[in-house]
Amino acid sequence: MAEKKWVYSFGDGKAEGAASMRDLLGGKGANLAEMSNIGLPVPPGFTITTEVCTAFYDNDRNYPDGLRAQVEEALAAIGKAVGMSFGDAANPLLVSVRSGGRASMPGMMDTVLNLGLNDETAAGLAKRAGDERFAYDSYRRFISMYSDVVLGVDHHNFEEILEYYKEEQEYNLDTELSASDWRDVIARYKARVEEELGTPFPQDVNEQLWGAIGAVFGSWRNRRAETYRRLHNIPDSWGTAVNVQAMVFGNMGNTSATGVAFTRNPSTGECAYYGEFLVNAQGEDVVAGIRTPQSLTKKARIEGNDKLPSMEEAMPDAFAELAANFDRLERHYRDMQDVEFTVQEGKLWMLQTRSGKRTAKAALKIAVEMVAEGLIDEKTAIARVDPASLDQLLHPTLDPEAPRDVLAAGLPASPGAASGEVVFNSDEAAALRQSGRNVILVRVETSPEDINGMHSAVAILTSRGGMTSHAAVVARGMGRPCVSGAGSIRIDYKSESFTASGVTVKKGDIITVDGSTGQVLKGEIPTLQPELSGDFATLMAWADKYRRMEVRTNAETPHDAETARKFGAEGIGLCRTEHMFFEEGRIVAVRQMILADDAKGRRAALDKILPMQRDDFRQLFEIMHGLPVTIRLLDPPLHEFLPKGEAEIAEFAKETGADAEKLARRLADLEETNPMLGHRGCRLGISWPEIYEMQARAIFEGALLAAEKTGAAVIPEIMIPLVGMKTELDFLKERIVAVAAEVEKEKGQKLGYIIGTMIELPRAALMAREIAQSAEFFSFGTNDLTQTTYGISRDDAAHFMNDYMGKKILSQDPFVSLDRDGVGELVRIAAGRGRETRASIKLGICGEHGGDPASIAFCEEVGLTYVSCSPYRVPIARLAAAQSALAGGGNPVSGGATA
Repeated sequence: MAEKKWVYSFGDGKAEGAASMRDLLGGKGANLAEMSNIGLPVPPGFTITTEVCTAFYDNDRNYPDGLRAQVEEALAAIGKAVGMSFGDAANPLLVSVRSGGRASMPGMMDTVLNLGLNDETAAGLAKRAGDERFAYDSYRRFISMYSDVVLGVDHHNFEEILEYYKEEQEYNLDTELSASDWRDVIARYKARVEEELGTPFPQDVNEQLWGAIGAVFGSWRNRRAETYRRLHNIPDSWGTAVNVQAMVFGNMGNTSATGVAFTRNPSTGECAYYGEFLVNAQGEDVVAGIRTPQSLTKKARIEGNDKLPSMEEAMPDAFAELAANFDRLERHYRDMQDVEFTVQEGKLWMLQTRSGKRTAKAALKIAVEMVAEGLIDEKTAIARVDPASLDQLLHPTLDPEAPRDVLAAGLPASPGAASGEVVFNSDEAAALRQSGRNVILVRVETSPEDINGMHSAVAILTSRGGMTSHAAVVARGMGRPCVSGAGSIRIDYKSESFTASGVTVKKGDIITVDGSTGQVLKGEIPTLQPELSGDFATLMAWADKYRRMEVRTNAETPHDAETARKFGAEGIGLCRTEHMFFEEGRIVAVRQMILADDAKGRRAALDKILPMQRDDFRQLFEIMHGLPVTIRLLDPPLHEFLPKGEAEIAEFAKETGADAEKLARRLADLEETNPMLGHRGCRLGISWPEIYEMQARAIFEGALLAAEKTGAAVIPEIMIPLVGMKTELDFLKERIVAVAAEVEKEKGQKLGYIIGTMIELPRAALMAREIAQSAEFFSFGTNDLTQTTYGISRDDAAHFMNDYMGKKILSQDPFVSLDRDGVGELVRIAAGRGRETRASIKLGICGEHGGDPASIAFCEEVGLTYVSCSPYRVPIARLAAAQSALAGGGNPVSGGATA
């Protein structure tokens, strides 16, 4: 049986690997192999595969059999290619040791340069290069980097020694140190290592090599790498590869240099080379900010008003070869590339290429322009843009140049940034907004009765709650920036102030909330307004061409509905009627209805609400102009609409003449141990059918008025919430049909409408075959379906969800991205059983998952008719739906929304 291959060589115009082997060789290793294969000048080296990383952790950090022999053989091949030998005192081979996972993780893992230097080989390098200063500069860099990365002696030790030495010698710049100076510094570096560790700095080059390889594998599980993987959904199981490569030197005098470049501008997407280089330097100097880099091109130097010459001017031959390589790499990879290079004594070497990280704006421009250039097709362009990144384009962002005074940090619950006066009360927020002032609503946590204040605020800040808390969900729906769960903030409602970082912020003080990063900042920070370019419209048109699913929106106000239409929504998938009940001018009538002693009293109060609801629905139907509108009848428990606390009760009693004692008794009657599973949804409609009858009448009358004005037929979709049994649906459907008949008789017009239900209880999913006999559509309310499947309250999950994620019990928060195995299986069951009974049944999703790209991919797999999401996530859903359709082999569809 052939020995398992753990090591793949590259360089010298050939390679054992290729770009297609990214999973095995990591992105860096695969690209080094590919650059070698296409004939670019790549220093020779080898890649230790990601399988070794997996074996390393599976076997208590021990290497698999056969690895050492393969590494020795590959190392000898590098030496042969460059005419040097590893550890040879007279002619030493030096190598770099770098990480390289499947997915790019810039700066997250460890690198060691100049490995193979010791007291003997440093002297040999000096003699061979004819440059003592270069050799000892390289040696001191190696000691500092190796000690930090491998031995655990922090780099600040070496920075301190160097700065102290420069002060002693009255030097300002590193470049002023001579070879003799560097030897003195090296002696101090080695003494500090021995002082810290009790053992001398390793002189055995093989010990150095295996120490560095172990450190790179070890860094796969360092804290910053684990955090990066969690934020970018990179599985721990992927592991990293290790790349060992012959060193080339950018610090061999003024004909040598090192640099980092992008083949297009990663901020704007402009088709122009973008990057920096340093003469007589090594790679870490460019990224560490120790010296000010020079511009790559003459044009960039002039635009930046730089005094030092650009690479195009200082090294014209090397630059011309580099520019030709940029174009070759773009044509080969058909994507913008992020390149690292070194010039050693006039000769250009390519050290790395990878697809470059870019802003959403740049991603759009690059994708659209590459289609125009014939490099890629429309389908590839659609796949190139991360749907979630579109958030950057739809909301204001903080000016990156502006200074920041951070008070606290929480969860980035809803993107965007805004500054305003601090207020702690929703009614006050609404009042101040009416007088034209920008306010930020600060609450421990929000509840449905805060809806008016949230709508009035330019941003929302809570000290409790997670990414799927009430504040987060509502803020995303409204397009308001929100930071939730800022636990370091202490809010005192009585004094109308909060404290954070030792600072007290009072009502009326100005703060800034950055919902994209989760930061809360002192004072007003300038923002940059979003610009939707023509590239955005072009890409959205392509997305609509290839997606299968419709994209609707969750909206209950005209503003939200208009915003969603502007972003391309094809209807409303969820109108939450309870949000309308909280609006000023109607909450009093709602409370009178709740306090009524009998059905007659309730109907009298509902008669006051009817014209308001009718007008709400009329406006939505007119804005949607014949597109489908799904209206969920009243869902939350009634106690949410009543005043809280003695002061609010007394104020309400005074306003309305109600009996305060009676109101307190009614509140006590309505109190529930677990309201989420209590008297809400269809259960309310069954106890008090007159509520749903009033809402049905308002829907039908509003539909007729809208149809008359727009000339477009309106076919409302009436959705009954929290159904678990067919009999519940039948009871309420019979009453809605009866109301429709009354309206038809009164108005002399025929109504078109359909009645369906939300599937948000496991029982409903399991009984979907029977429920579909009465329901003409299902809308999966995955917020509640996740709660009831897991038995976890969404609002309380934030208290322990981080523990579950950190301890790998869950890889994803199931309230953020749909749980395919459990909740997803219930969706599959319900969809399948519903179709068995009613083949043409409409199937949609209207929970927060409707705007999550990973959840949308699942919806495509299940074959749902539509997804529905908050207005500002509509473009994200359109693009994600197209990507999901294409991943499943989707073909262009007719129609579709426009940008």
